[in-house]
Amino acid sequence: MTMEELVAMLQKTGIPFAYDHFAEGESPEPPFICYLLPGSNNFAADGRVYFKINQVRMELYTDSKDLVVEAKVETVLDDSGIFYNKSEVWIQSEKLYEVLYSFEVPVTD
Repeated sequence: MTMEELVAMLQKTGIPFAYDHFAEGESPEPPFICYLLPGSNNFAADGRVYFKINQVRMELYTDSKDLVVEAKVETVLDDSGIFYNKSEVWIQSEKLYEVLYSFEVPVTD
């Protein structure tokens, strides 16, 4: 998956998004998504990478538990053939729920 394909997938959610974070003062009202590629899980042998795989963290922020918005995100992931793991946390200091979708995608040119 190219970065362009990842961005196109995020656009299908209809939810505002940014890589890593929104600039200070530019954060939209919830819901919104921040995503990042914190690492890789490449396949290698003999000191050479043969197959590149990016780890992706997609963080959905809402000010209340919103199953409809979560279902919208999960439909886009499912339709894209993405296997994901999901976790959730309440961020007291921000008064926001963070629903984290973690997944890996093969890197394509």
